[in-house]
Amino acid sequence: MSRADLSPSAVEGARAGRVSRLRSTQGQRQSGFTLIEMMVALAIFSLAALALLRLEGATVAQTAILADRTIGQIVARNIAVEALTERDAPPRGILTGQERNAGRTWLWVRTVTPTPDPRVRRIDVSVSDAAGQRAGMLTVFRLSLT
Repeated sequence: MSRADLSPSAVEGARAGRVSRLRSTQGQRQSGFTLIEMMVALAIFSLAALALLRLEGATVAQTAILADRTIGQIVARNIAVEALTERDAPPRGILTGQERNAGRTWLWVRTVTPTPDPRVRRIDVSVSDAAGQRAGMLTVFRLSLT
């Protein structure tokens, strides 16, 4: 069968079929992502996930440090309040002790020193955890009437 034997409408139909197959093949190639694009996207996502994991680890460590400092500061305030509310002003010098707070033992040092005004005493309180890490520090002043 030669081309002359075909009717013009049959030739037109054959051409239209080839054109539509070409269009559908080209359309399939352009939709979706290539393997390279997917691998690049996955690499970027994994780098972002690693950065978030590092940030989370740092946040947990800082939270533990902040909790220790907060409790240490509470212990320092408790020791200072005791020195401020006693009937007599604390004597000059250094006093050490232990306090139990938040289920842990805290070591404290209270130092009482004179000031230029003989009626006022400076009270420094330093608190550290059982390992010796300083966790809190506070300075208060007390008027001594004696």
